[in-house]
Amino acid sequence: MLFRDRVDAGRRLAERLRHYAGRPDVLVLALPRGGVPVAYEVAHALDAPLDVFLVRKLGFPGQEELAMGAIASGGTRVLNTSLLRRLRIPEDAVDAVASRELRELQRRESSYRGSNPPPSARSRTVILVDDGLATGATMHAAAAALRAQEPNRVVVAVPVGAPSSCEEFGGVVDEVVCAETPEPFHAVGQWYDDFSQTTDEEVRRLLELSRREHPGARAGSRRSATVPVKKAWKGVDHF
Repeated sequence: MLFRDRVDAGRRLAERLRHYAGRPDVLVLALPRGGVPVAYEVAHALDAPLDVFLVRKLGFPGQEELAMGAIASGGTRVLNTSLLRRLRIPEDAVDAVASRELRELQRRESSYRGSNPPPSARSRTVILVDDGLATGATMHAAAAALRAQEPNRVVVAVPVGAPSSCEEFGGVVDEVVCAETPEPFHAVGQWYDDFSQTTDEEVRRLLELSRREHPGARAGSRRSATVPVKKAWKGVDHF
């Protein structure tokens, strides 16, 4: 085991991100649920605000494992345009799937964030954090969706990741920080002594704690769009 639990992993990951400490433009975004305890420790160490970044895959009708795009926190929608053209998927089919997934995303955001609007990523340095990187599918979707919000810099940071996945992200975002890249890599959980499921209650508690530590962080936030913004997604063909 490399880490006792997600708290230990977050503290050790934060050491690799010290060059971002104290910068007013830094925003830490966690992929729920397991990424939140890790990201809280990172945000606390860097003295940066913390929030969640939810992503919902848009599965091809009848073949949901095949991703034709994604929606994410803030109302952003990204599409795998090459796949849509190749399979001749009509726009109304995409809209139907997106509407269904948007409702679920908004339900989860309401559960985690309450009435607090999502922070704006525009012109900021955003550190995307999860508890590990196996195939990188969810992180790919998050990075693509986040790019559509026009941040100044996107950093992917995880305590542990498959060497091939960490290397692959070098061409997707501005910086990749994988604290540990053991081989062979089979699953994220094998590198934690305690990899018990993070609860919704814990997510809400850590987000509220971060808001108390950074009460001014809400000034740069914005309301989620009720209809996702359409953005082309190029160069990422899987989740």
